[in-house]
Amino acid sequence: QVQLVESGGGLVQAGGSLRLSCVVSSSIFRLVGMGWFRQAPGKERELIASIRGETPNYKDSVKGRFTISRDVAKKTLYLQMDNLEPEDTAVYYCNTKGQSWPFSQGTQVTVSS
Repeated sequence: QVQLVESGGGLVQAGGSLRLSCVVSSSIFRLVGMGWFRQAPGKERELIASIRGETPNYKDSVKGRFTISRDVAKKTLYLQMDNLEPEDTAVYYCNTKGQSWPFSQGTQVTVSS
């Protein structure tokens, strides 16, 4: 079974930055579209950024502030988050864009105002 291990979350003030990482146990990683999802308290999990090949896509709410990338050799997906806002507070997860694998516990991001 594929394992996803997210890290890099934490507490940051509004306007700050964090870089999330997700290590994927499967070599299929290099072939599939990957995404970052987040779930805020009381809300549904949503896809906020995805990448297929070298082509990224972003939800409007994070466009211009977040950057998704990946290192195929390291089987690692990244999310650089700049100019964070309190509304970005959520648990962040990685998965294939189609949510093919079981979600892991994610990494908590808390942005204080």
